[in-house]
Amino acid sequence: MATFLLILSLLLAIFSGVLCWQFFEQRTIIARLMDQTLQVDPSADLKKEPDLILTLKVLNPIAVAKRESRSARVLADKLPVMVRKMVYQGVMKELEKEMVEREIDVELNIEYR
Repeated sequence: MATFLLILSLLLAIFSGVLCWQFFEQRTIIARLMDQTLQVDPSADLKKEPDLILTLKVLNPIAVAKRESRSARVLADKLPVMVRKMVYQGVMKELEKEMVEREIDVELNIEYR
């Protein structure tokens, strides 16, 4: 039993060492990438204020689809991913139409997270 615990302790120590080494390697890679970014674009200001981005999430896209479309009532249970995508595309079209009517320039994108 003592031998098993000794071997287990050694394996855990080796594993911890590998994780520590990977951590330091990642820090050096990030530092190198940051330096390259500043060398490529010296005018890049890291203290620059970020752009404001509006995020919209449909809380229950399946319910919206079932309410708005007869075909979605049938497809929602069988193809929920496709129905969600179609709901987001529909919402994006409606928002774009509203923004054009109000003469507001916007860039609309669907992001997968």
